[in-house]
Amino acid sequence: MLTRGALRAHLLDVRLAGVVATSREVSLRSYRLFAARDPRVLIGIDPERDWAPRELLGLMAERCGVSADPCDVSGQDVIDPDRTLAALDAFADRLAVVAGRRAPVLLGTGHPHRLLGFYVALAEALSAAGCAVLTPAKGRCVDITTRFGLRTHNLDYVRGVALVREPGVGHAGGEPGAHTHSPLPVRVALAAAAEGGGPLPELVIGDHGWACGAGQLGFEAIGPADTDDPALFVGQAEGRVSVAVPLDDAVRSEYYRPLTRYVLNRACLSR
Repeated sequence: MLTRGALRAHLLDVRLAGVVATSREVSLRSYRLFAARDPRVLIGIDPERDWAPRELLGLMAERCGVSADPCDVSGQDVIDPDRTLAALDAFADRLAVVAGRRAPVLLGTGHPHRLLGFYVALAEALSAAGCAVLTPAKGRCVDITTRFGLRTHNLDYVRGVALVREPGVGHAGGEPGAHTHSPLPVRVALAAAAEGGGPLPELVIGDHGWACGAGQLGFEAIGPADTDDPALFVGQAEGRVSVAVPLDDAVRSEYYRPLTRYVLNRACLSR
């Protein structure tokens, strides 16, 4: 069983927390864009009130451990590993409750290159515990605005985890799916589940638009977020995201495996 101390050391060693790859410039730019209600950074959250960049910086300092000094404008950002651990505990506790109820769940990721394995392990554990892992709207087209303009993607599921693929990109080449921040895929999935007569998920587990889009629609949502993703932390502060776990969401996929073991052990879902 992975101890809390061992996991903390791992977080720092592989830079999931501590000094992370996300730059201070990128994070501060995201806070400015969020304050301006840029949909690229809102990723599905419609804030109840206006958030000034300085307020967002204070929130991110509180929830993630980034520097609260507005004059600190360059270098690498920092995540407090103890805040990550506390959030992982809360994340695991929500999994335990849902598993105990054998409630339906929906999992999805906008970071399939990095986080797919993490979610697949959760999906398999929850399924083994008796939860229905939902896969609504499989194959449905979703039009997503990208830096290259509007692009059509297809909603797909890999071992119970939702993601989107660009048309013509198959499994043979090893492409796990497309990176996206959009909340549109989860909206399409939830609408399809509702139109089909249910069941609807009692918990949505995911990052980016999957967590924010579901939370905005009133579904309980939990997931990880980097220092340049203030939407999940605002959603948590305003009561629409249940748990936001601060960590670097773009390190090598195998670096998340100890987190998976820790979370499943705490939730009593290990096999």
